[in-house]
Amino acid sequence: MTTKQGRFIVFEGIDGAGTTTQARALVSWLGTRGIKAVYTGEPSEGPIGSMLRNALRGRVVPGTVPGVLDPRVIALLFAADRVDHVLYDIRPSLERGLWVICDRFVCSSLAYQGLDLEEAWLASLNREAGHPDLTIFLRMDPAVAMERMGRTRARLDHFEALDKLQRVEANYRRLEAQGAMGKDVVGLDGLLPIPELEKAIQDAVGALLER
Repeated sequence: MTTKQGRFIVFEGIDGAGTTTQARALVSWLGTRGIKAVYTGEPSEGPIGSMLRNALRGRVVPGTVPGVLDPRVIALLFAADRVDHVLYDIRPSLERGLWVICDRFVCSSLAYQGLDLEEAWLASLNREAGHPDLTIFLRMDPAVAMERMGRTRARLDHFEALDKLQRVEANYRRLEAQGAMGKDVVGLDGLLPIPELEKAIQDAVGALLER
């Protein structure tokens, strides 16, 4: 989704894989290289994204059973949030020449909502979303991810359970193996020591800088 000199880079991985930490670190590193970059993530900070976060935490729309939304509703909300996110945040930033570093995008829908729904249908919902210039997939042991989240979060959301994360990680790895994450994907071990992981990410982005 390159526009002018802006680039669109997405981090993918299960909850607890370190996508947020590494996305923010990349924004800082790009700044040291004189590149203006912004961090964003999904669910977005927009109105639909705020509704989604509440739904995933069990604080849902009045009149529904607490903590329960049909998987199709969740998938549609994610797709709607993504359209809003692209139109009002990602694309305008790229058009200003900024690099956009995004914590999750379409592949997260395929991996997470793919637990309950057909991948073809999910892909059709997101066909207008566009494609990152680079996707960085952080592979992660779900048990380690759960341990990390248990240390830092007072409350886990709908998907943050070991059995679900195991299935989501398997979905991510299947998408990677099938080439379904896109043309430019770098898969990295999320358990690498932080300095090594950051260096590997910087090397991958450095290759993008040279294009």
